Amino acid sequence: MSPFEQLHPALRYHILNTLRWGDLRATQRDAIAPIQSGEDVLLLAPTAGGKTEAAFLPLLSRAANQSWSGLSVLYLCPLKALLNNLEPRLSHYAGFVGRTVGLWHGDVGEPARKRMLRDAPDVLLTTPESVEAILVSARVGHQPLLSGLRAVVVDELHAFAGDDRGWHLLAILARLERLSGRRLQRIGLSATVGNPADLLAWLTRNRGGRVVGSGAGPSTGDVLADHVGSVENAVTVLSRVHRGERRLIFSDSRARVEELASGLRRAGVRTFVSHGSLSADERRQAEAAFAAEPDCAIVATSTLELGIDVGDLDRVIQVGAPPSVASFLQRMGRSGRRAGTVRNFLFLATSDSELLLALGIARLWRGGYVERVEPLAQPAHIYAQQVMALALQEKGIAVTDLDDWLGTTFEAVSTSDQADIIHHMTATGMLHSDGGVLGLGARAEREFGRRHFGDLVVSFSSPMLLSVMFGRTELGAIHPLAVAPSSDDEPIIILLAGRSWRVVDIDWPRRRVSVLAAQGEGRARWLGGGRPASFAICRAAEAVIAGAAPGCGLSRRAASKLEEVQEQLPFVDGTRIPIVYNGQDHFRIWTFAGGLTNAALAQVIRGPTARSDDFCITIKAGSGAEAVDAFSSLDAVSIRPTVSSELIRALKFSTCLSEKIAASTIEARLLDQDGIQETLTRTPRLLHSAQ
Repeated sequence: MSPFEQLHPALRYHILNTLRWGDLRATQRDAIAPIQSGEDVLLLAPTAGGKTEAAFLPLLSRAANQSWSGLSVLYLCPLKALLNNLEPRLSHYAGFVGRTVGLWHGDVGEPARKRMLRDAPDVLLTTPESVEAILVSARVGHQPLLSGLRAVVVDELHAFAGDDRGWHLLAILARLERLSGRRLQRIGLSATVGNPADLLAWLTRNRGGRVVGSGAGPSTGDVLADHVGSVENAVTVLSRVHRGERRLIFSDSRARVEELASGLRRAGVRTFVSHGSLSADERRQAEAAFAAEPDCAIVATSTLELGIDVGDLDRVIQVGAPPSVASFLQRMGRSGRRAGTVRNFLFLATSDSELLLALGIARLWRGGYVERVEPLAQPAHIYAQQVMALALQEKGIAVTDLDDWLGTTFEAVSTSDQADIIHHMTATGMLHSDGGVLGLGARAEREFGRRHFGDLVVSFSSPMLLSVMFGRTELGAIHPLAVAPSSDDEPIIILLAGRSWRVVDIDWPRRRVSVLAAQGEGRARWLGGGRPASFAICRAAEAVIAGAAPGCGLSRRAASKLEEVQEQLPFVDGTRIPIVYNGQDHFRIWTFAGGLTNAALAQVIRGPTARSDDFCITIKAGSGAEAVDAFSSLDAVSIRPTVSSELIRALKFSTCLSEKIAASTIEARLLDQDGIQETLTRTPRLLHSAQ
């Protein structure tokens, strides 16, 4: 029996006659048998590779064959917009076998929710945070609604796994299994991942399963890099090229997205915008209008990187460089979907560093590299959040029952740390204990009880980045390590947007840094963006400077700029680490080790007087020999970033942790230990030419 013949007869009929599909894709065929047999599965396919159908159609077949009743499938997504986009399509498929689909998230009104509580759908599209809200709500009977679950689909799994939302997701799955009294089938969908077996093991908590498909996609496509020098010049190029086509333009800064959109509109280009600061209604209207327009541009942050369908695209353009090869792949995968077209991608670099990072990404992609997805280390604060959530859900939770509810989710938090967290929460009024039964304390109700505990159910805080403001102008974002504590008489100087800036104020609760132009510091020519670039991308950029092929085509401007960079950095050979005298007793150590690694090394080498970016570390030393000794004496094991009290307070639920555990949680997330180790194995080479 072929895989297609294993599907329910009604599904087979509609696939052939309603959808008019001549055949299933390879991943869709290969997924049928394991999903119908109840196996845990990680489905991998490039963007627009049919992952949704590969998961959903066999599940519908299984539900029909086994006569599942009530709410039996959860379909979890990281974005409400993605859920909204999927709902019509999945409802259409579900109708083939007489099943219904419901939508439940923060934008869904109370009347629709009440209807679903009275008559539960067979499939519920939602987010983990909305499931948490259902579990802890006193107004929703979670037991009758969720006790019949059989399977959970997690779309865009990689977007969860590399974030605190991933730990929250796993805890939710463990609690749902306890609630339903059965092992739930876990199906993850991902487009881009470099370590699929590890990701499957993480999702299933090492209980087995199968990887189906391949997520990286071919290392082919029409990719070109151009160097335009400024956002203003990027607008000029964008307004003139590819007229008459539908263009999706990415930029990883909301401020830059607005600047690009404003410029394009002034240039007469029909332009739409999508980013997280816009209302959901505005984003939906823009995406719907864009999908219907034949000659237009939509400028977006990563909100359109995931699987939201905005129709057939002619061009994908990136102003700057995306944060990873995986992100690049997903963005490029938006193009080339129509027959007779090829995937395409245009980098428009507004600075030298953006060009180098773009070329590094292209080189890695051409070589078949995709980043590993690694769960964030030591989720102690998420453990604390889950204890409070269970105390709410169960109206009191025995300490001895916590493991039964949470399973192996928090193995990364030691047993002693778990006990310390509960002790600290009880001592500080976050929890109260009555004979070993934990209830939510008065302090937790004050801190997290607003909007029906809305602050508690959102388990994640925004990424550890600080917005940099020059007056009312947002320059970009930086990592907290860039504003590590300084000595009393040393100002904090950061490098951003091609210039040096002096920090005048840090508003930690709002994650905002106010700056003024640094007098006499000069232009910081060789810096990456505010978001730290990875070790792998920076090393690939170094290889390109040293003469390796960039992996994509170059415009005349980009080729000329690369030659200029190579002439200015003739000492970069891709093997040794040049240490170059830069005037006024300053030396630059060209590690090309990425933002996190360089920041950690800079703190240890010279403390607050050292500065770092993605490519190099600048230190003050009395001689070249002293600079070489400072670098050569570093020990990877002893390098630890400085964790300030302000940074601890910026960690969500940090008030539930002792200072020691909170600091160790943050420290574990600020270190790129592998990058540090590899960097320190390279040989330093002293040069005396000024750069």
